[in-house]
Amino acid sequence: MKMLASAAAALFLIAGTAHAQDVTRAYPVPDAPIAGTVVVPPGYSTVYLSGLVPDVTHPEAEKGSIASYGTTEEQTESVLTKIRASLQAQGLDFKDVVSMHVYLVGDPAMGGKMDFVGMMAAYKRHFGTADQPNRPVRATLQVAALAAPGFLVEIEVIAVKKADMLQHLNQ
Repeated sequence: MKMLASAAAALFLIAGTAHAQDVTRAYPVPDAPIAGTVVVPPGYSTVYLSGLVPDVTHPEAEKGSIASYGTTEEQTESVLTKIRASLQAQGLDFKDVVSMHVYLVGDPAMGGKMDFVGMMAAYKRHFGTADQPNRPVRATLQVAALAAPGFLVEIEVIAVKKADMLQHLNQ
């Protein structure tokens, strides 16, 4: 019983001081780029964003090629820009993201391995920063292919907001 109480106290300290009705994020490894757990209390609405893929960043390259969409880092930045716009249309932002699934195709330039470092370079510009310290729980998976041959990245997110704030937007 003492161990359980100690573990609960440690989790509380790791999560930080949260108000009773705030989303609680636990960071078992303080500098980790993702949360270990996220707890959403009653009274929040959940917004699910379908997987988004990158826009063309290099129109001079062969249409539909990886080069036309850019590197994994460029594609991740493009997708995150689209995610932010979709969230903002709902009155949300990256701080409200509680869960993320990242799908990466193996990059032929890396021998068919996913470019995790490139994805993380773009991700870290938006999550776990001084301006936006919140980090979601996240899974990153290498997949065989996405909807178009040039896509290396697809990201879907789940965000939450106090229910009354979203209801105000829908009126």
